[in-house]
Amino acid sequence: MTYQLDLHSEMLMEQYRERRAAYEQLAQLADEALRKALDAQHVRVTTMEHRLKAEDSLAGKLELKGAKYHTLDDVTDILGMRVVTFYSADVDKVAAIVNETFEVDWSKSVDKRKLHRLDSFGYNSLHYICRLPKNIVDQPDMPILNTLPFEIQMRTALQHVWSTLDHDTGYKSDVKIPHEYQRQFNRLAGMLELIDEEFSRLRNTLTDYRRQMLALEASGQLDDVDLNADTFRHYLETRPFARLNQRIAAINQAELYPVPLMPFLRALQKLGLETLGDVNRLIEEHSDDAYRLAVAQLGTTDLDILSENIGLQNLCYVYVLKHGGGLTGLIKLLEWLKGPDPDNMKLAKELMNQAQTLPFIKDHY
Repeated sequence: MTYQLDLHSEMLMEQYRERRAAYEQLAQLADEALRKALDAQHVRVTTMEHRLKAEDSLAGKLELKGAKYHTLDDVTDILGMRVVTFYSADVDKVAAIVNETFEVDWSKSVDKRKLHRLDSFGYNSLHYICRLPKNIVDQPDMPILNTLPFEIQMRTALQHVWSTLDHDTGYKSDVKIPHEYQRQFNRLAGMLELIDEEFSRLRNTLTDYRRQMLALEASGQLDDVDLNADTFRHYLETRPFARLNQRIAAINQAELYPVPLMPFLRALQKLGLETLGDVNRLIEEHSDDAYRLAVAQLGTTDLDILSENIGLQNLCYVYVLKHGGGLTGLIKLLEWLKGPDPDNMKLAKELMNQAQTLPFIKDHY
């Protein structure tokens, strides 16, 4: 494509060609620095990318408004970076990290989120114009690396999706969109903006809930702590089944090896346990019978290696039997723990036989 450029724009194009290698090195350095900074702060983003403006794209821009740019440095988006976050609050976190990592030109940066226009949702990005500080790169033979500006756009995933859709269906179109259709776009944009805000609000609510549950757990108010993945994982850090495991291991002087206990969460919930207080009572009320069941299981064997789920596993077996679950209840429990398996029936029958000599069986069967 041939562009109609004036002499000034032609000079800017020539300067762009001379600086192309520097821009490519700048892109690599800036990308690596920002990724490293985000990782160090444990900030998860859904997308991070960069692009160098192609020669034809820059030429088209200069053809339209070349007089606006006195020097090539005034074209601040020759190198553009984009960071897309899951939540709107994370945009501000990324912005703070960008500010710490690079030199931000505040006079040219803009927060488009403050536009507050219904039709601007997809373009409500935070735009920072940055330069590389010397703590990232300091090459005396290439000082331009510290002076070249580049743009970083920060937005949420929903904003990014909407801007892509809007660009594809209407933005820069040769055909003017009828008012009725534009109104529909604006309504949808408003709905997405509300969803974006609600997702952030919900995450904050859930974060507060987790903190509240962990605080109750730390204070020992276990009856007020819901049994869920977060609280159970934290509870397991206190090794609540260690004493029972040691008692069982002593039967054969066995060695215990660690295995994950989180898979038992679903089984505990299926058994009707709702709080960590319920789990604590499971241990307090049924440990002796879980130990007796282990004696029946191991007493005639020479097993000297046991997994650390032996205590919790036997507590679950005993709980089912004491609550009248019988063979059917054991099979269900095994399915919750292991999934459907033809061996579940066989194992359940063995457990029933091993439990026949235990005192609590006589009271329930």
